[in-house]
Amino acid sequence: MGVPSLGRGWGECNPENLKNNRLRTTTYLEYNGVKLLIDTSPDLRTQLINQNIRNIDGVLYTHSHADHLHGIDDLREINRISRQSLNFYAGRLTYKAIKRRFEYLIASVKKTNNVMQRPSLVPNVIKPNHPFYIKGVKITPIKLKNHCPECLGYVFDDGEYVHIADFKSLASSAYKMISKQPKLMTIPLTTIKGEVQHASLEEIMAVIKQINPQKVLINHMTNECDYDNINQLTPDFVRPAYDNLIVEF
Repeated sequence: MGVPSLGRGWGECNPENLKNNRLRTTTYLEYNGVKLLIDTSPDLRTQLINQNIRNIDGVLYTHSHADHLHGIDDLREINRISRQSLNFYAGRLTYKAIKRRFEYLIASVKKTNNVMQRPSLVPNVIKPNHPFYIKGVKITPIKLKNHCPECLGYVFDDGEYVHIADFKSLASSAYKMISKQPKLMTIPLTTIKGEVQHASLEEIMAVIKQINPQKVLINHMTNECDYDNINQLTPDFVRPAYDNLIVEF
């Protein structure tokens, strides 16, 4: 819901700490010259303006929940700047949800929509454990379990960077797709104690231990997760993220 939320305000978060003021989660990644978005939160317009992001090579979707998807219409400004379509990548069920909710933005490979009137996005359906490439960058989707019917994480170049979205557990096959020690991993925490569809801090730390990345960023925190508190509960190589955080790795 973002922090502060409309219904519950700041919750457990200290309002005097600016790092507790959170938009919904979108990740921007520049990797080997390729510019990618992972998910399009309802706050996407503000996020792109804040970071002056005007060009994208592709969008990777983890799943179809509103907080990860419903800023998709704001990609029309990226289309207007480039005057061409933009590829997005999603699992089969996520693509079906996008087509059902936002059919007007779907373009064909051969024809760009009128970008002054509507978005122009070209779908690419992907499968867990089946790598694909964007301008030479190898990306392997991995299966995240027990959050929704379909949720994907992404492994870049066999593990240089690992992006995990909402999950309760990872499929055993997901670990096999990570053959390198990650330089950086992003992982979500919704509440410290966890929920039926969200991993707890203890469960997240167990996944981190198994994957063994050099550095970890925790995102997706609700107003039950105070920045300083999470920082104190985690080891030095694991840190909570905050809005407009930039990390080089």
